[in-house]
Formats: sequence, structure tokens, C-alpha cells
Amino acid sequence: QTETDRQTGMGKGGEKKEEEEFEKKVPHYTWDEIQKHNSRTDQWLVIDRKVYNITNWALKHPGGLRLISHYAGEDATDAFQAFHPDLTIVRKFLKPLLLGELAPVEPGQDHQRKLELIEDFRALRKTAEDMKLFKMDRVFFSLHLSHLFLLEFLAWFTLSYFGSGWIPTLIAALILATSQIQSGWLQHDFGHLSVFQKTKWNHLLQKFLMGHMKGASGNWWNHRHFQHHAKPNVFNKDPDVNMLKLFVLGNTQPVEFGKKKIKYLPYNYQHGYFFLIGPPLLIPVHFYIQNTMTMITRRDWVDLAWVTTYYIRYFNTYASFYGFFGSVIFVVFVRFIESHWFVWVSQMSHIPMEIDDEKHKDWLRMQLDATCNIEQSFFNDWLSGHLNFQIEHHLFPTMPRHNYYKVAPLVKSLCEKHGLSYQVKSLSQGFKDVIGSLKKSGDLWLDAYLHK
Repeated sequence: QTETDRQTGMGKGGEKKEEEEFEKKVPHYTWDEIQKHNSRTDQWLVIDRKVYNITNWALKHPGGLRLISHYAGEDATDAFQAFHPDLTIVRKFLKPLLLGELAPVEPGQDHQRKLELIEDFRALRKTAEDMKLFKMDRVFFSLHLSHLFLLEFLAWFTLSYFGSGWIPTLIAALILATSQIQSGWLQHDFGHLSVFQKTKWNHLLQKFLMGHMKGASGNWWNHRHFQHHAKPNVFNKDPDVNMLKLFVLGNTQPVEFGKKKIKYLPYNYQHGYFFLIGPPLLIPVHFYIQNTMTMITRRDWVDLAWVTTYYIRYFNTYASFYGFFGSVIFVVFVRFIESHWFVWVSQMSHIPMEIDDEKHKDWLRMQLDATCNIEQSFFNDWLSGHLNFQIEHHLFPTMPRHNYYKVAPLVKSLCEKHGLSYQVKSLSQGFKDVIGSLKKSGDLWLDAYLHK
């Protein structure tokens, strides 16, 4: 044995001894103990078998207090990977929060989740990374951004060339509504950090699209939308299923309301009045009020400044055609059209799916139970901003949308292997199922209200 070999062996032996001593010092915790720390003032979570105390960090979390708090007392490994494109940077923030590790006898997952299923999903994600499906296509996003500017120009040109009569006004409104919805889909890409490698460029483009192009707050949208992704269709965690008691959703909430004799509205007719207060009012009324109040109460001056640039541009462009009050009416009409488009597209993949209280499912099953896909076509892709691939988007929120169709066969194959449902519908069936689901929930409420 050479001197070098002896030194190397001694070095390795020393390192191994240090590692063993370190492991002895690290506290070990059981799932029973971890799950006790799930209150607002005491929050632990697990990532890659390491236990972290996030109680104070949650207040500083860039994604918001509620988002990270939804995983208190749970394993958050897959959610952590799904939301953060650069894990190396994020892990630096985790180091000071480390408490210890799961005890060696403890399973890697809580709540009797299937380890084989979780490992297979993580292998699928690794395959997607190796296929470079998290790399964006510059031409794709450049064309989408350019077509927004073209739509804005066409709306102005229509009124400039043909005048502000009823027909040109209607055409311009349809064009502007298209620009608004497509701006929404594109800001959605930047909000999920799925375009640029550098986070700051994603944030900047999102603020430009959401603030300057749409007149809304990017921070408000992120706060809502990331919670939706973290716990889709879970009551008290997903803001999108908080219907302000206007509707009852799923199979359990209607029965609960019925038994308690809760009747804010005749829910057995909700599939009818949905057409009156759902698509028409969500964006021009509910979102507008919530958006404005959030910016003011949180003193979000940056987003307010971006929104101000939208209204300066808008009134400078359209006040010459309609005057100030006419321009106000015109923009409300545009948002009225946009709202219908947004509600039908966003809800056809969620409302007909499982909506319930927290069940602590693994990442794959939770997303599959809460989402479904709509058939692929050039029109469906464009109409929905590729959110017709809702399953793939929820599983891999940082993946550029032009790669959803590439990973979809892998996801479907994984579902077939484990006997999981992978739903794909036609566009028309997706719309029908929204109404059918509302009617079913309304009937469940009426039965419980009258007989239980």
C-alpha cells in the first residue's frame, strides 16, 4: 500500500467518522410528532426527509404565507420541486430552518401514501428534465407577445378607420377582449417562472402584461393562483373554490349545507343562475374589487403604478372615440366578454372534478383528481393558452406550455400503470360538465335540505 493510498484511506475514514458523528447529533422525528405542528403559529414540514421549522419564515415566503402554510405537518417534497425551477438557490434559505430528519424507521411519506407511485412520478419528472422539456422556445413566446401588440393595434385601427358606430365598436371590443384573455394566458406563463431562467425577468414581464396590458396586479394573481396549484379543489386552501356561498360544489359541501339548513340562494337552481352571476360578473365585478382592494390594503405601490400606466394608455387611446364615461362603459363591456371566456375555459377542467376537504394525497393523485384535459387542437391550444393540458400544467407548473403535449403520453402511461384516471374530454363536453356538475351538487343540497 502506497503512502497516497494510506492517506486517502485515512481521509475517507475520517470523513466517514465525521458523518457518523453528525448523524448522531441530528434529531430524528416521527410523523406523529411532525403532524402536530400544523397550526398558524407552529409549522413544520418535510422536504427530502429533512424536517424544517417554517413558522417564522412563512411570513417572508415569496409565494405568500398561506401557500407554504398549506403544507404544514406534511411532506412537501414534490410541491417544493414543482414550484421552484432553481432548487440550488432555494435550498440556501432552508438551511437555517433545519430541525432534523425523519427517524430511520419512518416511511418517506405521510398519511399512508404509496411510495412506489411517488417514486415513479419523480422518475417521470427526471425523464422530462433529461428530455429538456423545461427549456423554453424563444420563438414561441415572442410570437405570442407580438400577436398581443397586433390585436391592440387592430382594435384601435378598427375604430380609427370605420368610426365608433355599433358594429365597429362591437368588433373592437371582441378584439380587445381577445387581447385581454391572451395577455392573461401569457402572464400566467411568466408568473409560473416557465419562460426565463432568471426569476427577475419573469417577474418583470408578468408585471408588464398583468399591469400595463391588463390593468391588474401580478402579486394579487400570484397569491391566489399559487394556492390553487398547491391544493387544487381543496376547501379552505384553494381560493378558486371559495364561492362566497353563491354556489355549492362537489359532493360533500352541498350535503353539509343542506343538513345545516343553509340557504343563501336556492342552490338547486344554481346551474341556471350560474349564467347570470358566474361568467358575466367574475372579472368586471369580483376580480376588479378584490384586485383593487388587495393593492390598496397591502400598499402595493409597484403594482398600482403598473396598473396606472394601463389606464393612462387606455383613456388616451379611446377617450377620443367615446369620451371619458363612454370609455368606462367600453372597458367594462370588454371585461364582460373576457370574463365569459375566462370562466368557461378555467372551470371546465376543475368544477366537474373532485372538490372536497383536505385528504392529504400525494402530488400526482391530488392533481389528477382535481383536473382533467381537453382534446388537443390548434384552436383549443390557442383558446385556452394550452390549459387544455390542465393535468400536465398542474403536475409541472414551471414547464413551458409548448411542451405539455410532449410529456402528456408519459403521464398517461404512468396513470395506466397505477390504475389512475386520466381524463380527456371534448371542448363541448367540458362546457356541459360544468353545468352538469353544478346541477348535481344543487340536487344533493336540496335532498339534504329537505330530508336530512
